[in-house]
Amino acid sequence: MASCSLPGSTDDNNTSSLLDPLTFVPPKPPSTPSVIIEFCDRCRWLHRATWVSTELFLTFPPPALKGISIVPLNSDETGGRFRVWLDDGGDVPHLMWDRKTEGGFPELKVLKQRIRDRIQPGKSLGHSDRKE
Repeated sequence: MASCSLPGSTDDNNTSSLLDPLTFVPPKPPSTPSVIIEFCDRCRWLHRATWVSTELFLTFPPPALKGISIVPLNSDETGGRFRVWLDDGGDVPHLMWDRKTEGGFPELKVLKQRIRDRIQPGKSLGHSDRKE
């Protein structure tokens, strides 16, 4: 099992430099493929957005997906929005799900299949691929 302790934690000088904010390097935006989940914050859909992101990371762990961004929206024109986008490095991200045009929230089985078909065609999704 991997350890989460600081490397060189037995050396006080090394540990103090690792904990010096002046030496921190900010993360770069995720490379592709990545997912963007937009949701209406006024509708209180943060938990649904985080649940979907967790399920996608469990199904497509890095490097299959490099990152997932969760974007809360809070304006009249974005009221009721829940969209899932896939950025696969093309010119524009692909819309994988839109709550308003699809008539509801994504069934994870369908969403996972759509994302799989773009980033890992042929990957088995186990029970999510079975016909009902």
